[in-house]
Amino acid sequence: MDMDGVLVYEDSIVPGADEFIEELKSNNTPFAVITNNSIRTPRDLRARMLAIGLDIPEESIWTSGLATATFLSDQRPGGTAYTVGESGLTSALHEAGYILTESDPDYVVVGETRMYSFEAITKAIQLIAKGSRFIATNPDASGPSPNGPLPATGSVCALISNATEKDPYFVGKPNPLMMRTALRKIGAHSGHTVMIGDRMDTDIIGGLESGMKTVLVLTGISTKESIETYPYRPTTVMNSIAGLVGRTQHPFDD
Repeated sequence: MDMDGVLVYEDSIVPGADEFIEELKSNNTPFAVITNNSIRTPRDLRARMLAIGLDIPEESIWTSGLATATFLSDQRPGGTAYTVGESGLTSALHEAGYILTESDPDYVVVGETRMYSFEAITKAIQLIAKGSRFIATNPDASGPSPNGPLPATGSVCALISNATEKDPYFVGKPNPLMMRTALRKIGAHSGHTVMIGDRMDTDIIGGLESGMKTVLVLTGISTKESIETYPYRPTTVMNSIAGLVGRTQHPFDD
């Protein structure tokens, strides 16, 4: 399941999310909470959710930073990278055996951050122009805030792409790669797994292309009206995660 817009919304728990998670635990149902936000580590995210009353084990959290580090470790073990991002990304790369450097890195990796530095973006452009491969944690162009949309990874990548004429490889949702690594993490098969999300353009299409059934909840980005603008549909639509409480074993039964 996605995190923001599904389990939490602007630092508040979505009603029913705690009951849903506890039901999964009591049924011994494996699950993963996946997020495109690479700012925080799983430990940080667990602490954030505990503070609002949601008990998610650290090992059940899968971020785009972790997925990116796993991908790069598989592609080029022990490689080097220059990062534009925060601890959720840099820690994941360190743990994957990567060296972070500004000197001729194998990859430039762009992730989410609270404050994008002009100097860091300039360095990323220069390194890509010299031949470093361009990787990004996720394609989200904007993120929510109490005052309106904020620029996110996809917007910064568009700036770098325009300057370098190089497009990044996005690891996070909707890339099925992130879904499949999460499936492997919990030892699950796509044919017996459900993806729950609040966005048609990341969660639902990512789940669909990974072979999973999908549940769209209306507590985040997508609305009943916006569903009709897409050429694909979720398996079912629910007002919130609370609609799955008591139905975790048979989510699609009427």
